[in-house]
Amino acid sequence: MTLVWLLIVLIAGGILSGLFARWHLGLSRWIALAAVTFDLILTLILAARDFGTAHPVGNQWLEEVNWSWIPQSGIHFHLGIDGLSLLLVLLTLFLGIVAVVISWTEITTAVGIYHFNLMLILAGILGVLLALDLFLFYFSWELMLVPMYFLISIWGRERRAYAAIKFFLFTQLSGLLMLIAILALYFAHHRATGVYTFEYQELLGAQLSPHAAMWIMLGFFAAFAVKLPMFPFHTWLPDVCAEASTATNLVLASLMAATAAYAMIRFLLPLFPDAIRTAGPAVTVLAVIGILYSAILAFSQTNLMRLIAYASIGHLGFVLLGIFSGNSLALRGAVVTVIAHGISIGALFLVAGALEGRTHTREIGAMGGLWDTVPRLSGVGLFFALAALGLPGMGDFIGEFLILIGTYQVHFVTAAVAACGVLAATFYALRFVQYVFQGSNSHLWHLPDLSPREGLLLGAMMVLLLWLGLYPQPVFQTLAQAANHVPTLWR
Repeated sequence: MTLVWLLIVLIAGGILSGLFARWHLGLSRWIALAAVTFDLILTLILAARDFGTAHPVGNQWLEEVNWSWIPQSGIHFHLGIDGLSLLLVLLTLFLGIVAVVISWTEITTAVGIYHFNLMLILAGILGVLLALDLFLFYFSWELMLVPMYFLISIWGRERRAYAAIKFFLFTQLSGLLMLIAILALYFAHHRATGVYTFEYQELLGAQLSPHAAMWIMLGFFAAFAVKLPMFPFHTWLPDVCAEASTATNLVLASLMAATAAYAMIRFLLPLFPDAIRTAGPAVTVLAVIGILYSAILAFSQTNLMRLIAYASIGHLGFVLLGIFSGNSLALRGAVVTVIAHGISIGALFLVAGALEGRTHTREIGAMGGLWDTVPRLSGVGLFFALAALGLPGMGDFIGEFLILIGTYQVHFVTAAVAACGVLAATFYALRFVQYVFQGSNSHLWHLPDLSPREGLLLGAMMVLLLWLGLYPQPVFQTLAQAANHVPTLWR
């Protein structure tokens, strides 16, 4: 029941947070924080109890729940967690805590409804990471959509309606393509076996013609590529990040993107291996284009949130390259990059939100010379800018280095061109530091420096990035659990 409680606690926490906001806004915030913290503690206990223990042959999940839901249609409430999903569940809950705390003073209107939507999104993300039934997976995938629309459209900036509608159209249309692909796989499996089922393990062996496998794979891929987002389906993310609140940007760019990368590894690669080998070269080309293109656009941005959004797209281009390179080393690097990206890009959004709260602008040109008045916040911003450009000793470097080494073993030219993206990241990262923090204080800023609450959150994220960069071995050991399910992907 541990996995079920992870979902129940978040949903119940969201409902209670919304109800108690009528009487006390502070209590609403504390309930949301308690729900996410409880889930994080529960997951850590699960990991400490189950990781490394022997499991029956054929059932290598650390925890599993499998209840018949709609037996006439072969639908099960089937949840499972292994090393891969465990890492991303921990990332989700940690950043969920960060999102709640950072909203403490930023969100002042409709606080209860805000936290209800935030908890619902986190529950949807956990559902995606734990679902082993494709119907349940799709249900969780779509569960993230509506509350995120409200978070953008209600608590966003001036053009929030445009950003929310654009997000909704991109994700809803691509999600419908995935629904069609799921149903096509469902009926194809029934035609071959006479059994209706959405079970992941049973669909792994579905007999598909090469033509059918390619089209069904593309249906799944469309949804994952948009949510990642991948070039050229990325245009919604900068527009949304320019208008959304800090916590919304954190969840959108760090966590929802992680679900897309996870879904590619969990579902695309095992379900359609032959189609992936055929489409892989084209996808890696698009990934490399996205890496270089996003770096150029990040350098040219004047809005700080849009700059970070394009930096995020570049990092996720490396993730896409690692997943589709066909190399186990690059695949491990992709998982590490997902985790490091979630922390470093999330932290940059926190820094940008802190700067906006003090200067009341997101425009880079309106800042400058902030190091004189907020040296601690400026130092933290420099740290995460260096992490984003892949400085050795930090988690982003480990992930991207493994991706490049793995890709080099498969295709030298692709790796060489992608490496130029690492160099290009240097320019936008240093531009961010120079134009925001360095120079003279021509605007005569007199601003409060990093608060204890902000310092605690950003300090924890700094420690995690350094730990991931200096000692990533525990992450690789945890991923070894996932190798039991799809060994050809990892060995």
